[in-house]
Amino acid sequence: MTSLLTDTRVVFSRELRPVVRDPFSVIFSMVQPLFFLGLFAPLLPGDGSLQWFVPGIIVMSCLFGSSMTGSNLLFEIQTGSHERMLVTPLRRPALLIGRALKEIVPMLAQAVLIVAVCIPFGFRLHLGGALLGLLILAGFCIGLGALSYTLALASKNTEWLFWTVQQTLLFPLLLLAGVLLPLDDGPGWLQALSKINPMTYVVNAERALFNGEVLTRHTLAGLVAAVLVGALGLFVGVRAMQRSD
Repeated sequence: MTSLLTDTRVVFSRELRPVVRDPFSVIFSMVQPLFFLGLFAPLLPGDGSLQWFVPGIIVMSCLFGSSMTGSNLLFEIQTGSHERMLVTPLRRPALLIGRALKEIVPMLAQAVLIVAVCIPFGFRLHLGGALLGLLILAGFCIGLGALSYTLALASKNTEWLFWTVQQTLLFPLLLLAGVLLPLDDGPGWLQALSKINPMTYVVNAERALFNGEVLTRHTLAGLVAAVLVGALGLFVGVRAMQRSD
């Protein structure tokens, strides 16, 4: 266990170094969520539209960033860098876990920047709830990142497969979670699909927590969904990494 933790720390540091050296990549990945924020928020009725919309945008930025991160591993596979990592003494699970844990850092940076941009426009921050919300979102990020790396490993000989699957799933997950528009008045089949989307529960939890509502059923459901996605992603990802050649 000590060796696994040490190896995970080594991989985490290796993966984080490019982000620290080039923080512009974190800012660039926020462009699309901020466009959605600027174009959709004014269309929502009521003075509290930002309180409803901003937490969803934070989850959106997490989804966009974490789901695309497998492209970095795909590039390493194509250049032979990943093959050299596999023959090092580093444990195979650490190669996946360290990468997945790295996803927390860009998510936190993006959340802070989005909130900082929105506060001057009337967004009210409840710090305690927001911190708990980011903790839940961290588990969700780990799972998404691990699944993205798994997809990259499965697409090592067909790069188009990674982007096809990623882009095919991205917007259905986003729209069915009610990030951009509420689904309360939608047709029954749309609400049914929304209920089987784990991101729906994470979004609802973030909205409750960022508004200071800590002890709610939405918080518990979001926590369970994030833990399940994180556990599933790590389980599938570690198995894929152990079988990698």
